[in-house]
Amino acid sequence: MKYVLTLLSAIFLGFAAPVAAQERDGPLRIEITEGVIEPLPYAVPGFVADTAAAAQHAQNITQVIAADLSGTGLFREIPASAHIGRITNFASPVQFPDWKAINAQALIVGGVSVDGAGQLTVRFRLYDVFAGQEIGQGLQLQGTVDGWRRMAHKVADQVYSRLTGEDAYFDSRVVFVAESGPKDNRQKQLAIMDYDGANVSYLTDASSIVLAPRFSPGDDQVLYTSYESGFPKIYVLDVASAGRRVLETQQGTMSFAPRFAPDGRTVVFSLTTGGNTDLYTMDIGSGRTTRLTSAPSIETAPSFSPDGSRIVFESDRSGLPQLYVMPASGGEAQRISFGQGRYGTPVWSPRGDLVAFTKQSKGRFHIGVMRTDGSEERLLTASFLDEGPTWAPNGRVIMFTRESQGAQGQARLYSVDITGRNLRQVPLEIGASDPSWSGLQK
Repeated sequence: MKYVLTLLSAIFLGFAAPVAAQERDGPLRIEITEGVIEPLPYAVPGFVADTAAAAQHAQNITQVIAADLSGTGLFREIPASAHIGRITNFASPVQFPDWKAINAQALIVGGVSVDGAGQLTVRFRLYDVFAGQEIGQGLQLQGTVDGWRRMAHKVADQVYSRLTGEDAYFDSRVVFVAESGPKDNRQKQLAIMDYDGANVSYLTDASSIVLAPRFSPGDDQVLYTSYESGFPKIYVLDVASAGRRVLETQQGTMSFAPRFAPDGRTVVFSLTTGGNTDLYTMDIGSGRTTRLTSAPSIETAPSFSPDGSRIVFESDRSGLPQLYVMPASGGEAQRISFGQGRYGTPVWSPRGDLVAFTKQSKGRFHIGVMRTDGSEERLLTASFLDEGPTWAPNGRVIMFTRESQGAQGQARLYSVDITGRNLRQVPLEIGASDPSWSGLQK
């Protein structure tokens, strides 16, 4: 879907405050630290529908924006039943005393229209209620009516970024393994959804086991492992067409756990030959492979640093699975995990500052994070089985798989922020595992 994003001029909006004035006066800004416990209260009165055809879209868009913001745990919506003020015209001046009276610190006002050709237009403004001024300038988005959810996510992204000063993550997607059937005969196929569990569609059928989907840097391709041939092979799938091809490796070998390099042209993966599992890279264009490790241990689950200079991976060379970091071209590896238990599935944060991982210790599974040198380890979750973390594009939230215990146990997707708060289940009606989070959509 194509969007037109337009910064509305102050003249058109009539009373939009200049950005320079906002910066001088110090607009409302929420600082995300481990000390943030009390969510910031905000109000988002129903977006005003300019036409009858826009009424349902206005209601739906308002609900998605509120769900996005409140779902972060950083913001608390003041319910409409508590509102004193009313917004009946997008262009009317805001009566700030009405919103101060209910302690709304931020106010989101919007308008929605649909023209005769089915084009949807969404406008919004964000206000600092107590300062009585606008935060940033008004924004207008246009697209087809089918894209109303993405427009809602884009508005929420703008609000999040303006209030936190950080990148957002709402207009993003997640590729994952959809699971169905009994635990001893589970069917698995690749699926893709919006970050919040909406718009699920399938990329493969359930005729063979698939594992570990991973987005390319441009989010237009997905790497995954398939047992279609009877033993694991790596495939690359085009998201738009669902066309796919196998990445050919040496005959008689097993290849798995693939992940793209930041340049999108190289893939790092595990390859088992002669009973030994090591890490390799492949240039996708030429098919040329390069061996990175040579050890009798099992080397797997590689993940590049954002600048492509290093790789974090899992190895049992010390006797138990632990995390190691080495240059992207191979060479000496430094162990970074030293706690009790087993460590696996490391993933480098898009910010470059942290590594997320799975840890098994004392009969429990955890999702945790640590600095890239192994310091400041923090466990964020604990359950019967938590595994397979993936980072939101802003590096603030982690999604992972949680599987419940017992013969009827099912795999579900959860998210948690890097402080360990705001644990939430992704609302899916199907079993799901092994998520991979895309970047923000263009």
